Amino acid sequence: MFVLHATFHLDPEHREEALDAVRELVEASNREDGVIDYRAGVDVHDENTLRFVERYEDAAAHAAHEETDHCERFTERLPDLLAADLEMVSFEVAEEAVDEFTVDVEDED
Repeated sequence: MFVLHATFHLDPEHREEALDAVRELVEASNREDGVIDYRAGVDVHDENTLRFVERYEDAAAHAAHEETDHCERFTERLPDLLAADLEMVSFEVAEEAVDEFTVDVEDED
C-alpha cells in the first residue's frame, strides 16, 4: 500500500472556494481504480489548514491519480488557494504490517 499525508495551508480569503474544490477532488478521487481511501479534513486547531490522508493500492495507483483530469485541475488552482507551500510525506506500507481496527463506543443512556 502507498500512503500520502498532505497539509494545505489555505489563504483565508479563498477558503470557501478551496473547500469546494477539495470536495470535488475527494469525490472524484475515491472513484478511481487503485484508490483505497482518499480523505481531507479541517485541522481542529486551524480552520485554514486541511489535512489529506490518501491510501492507494501501490505507488503506480498514486502516479495514475496525479495524471487524472480532476487532480490536474485541482493542482492548477493551488497557487490561488494556498497561503503557504503545501507539505507532503509519502511511504510504502507492507501489507503484512497493516492492522486495521475499530473502537466500539457504547451508548451510556
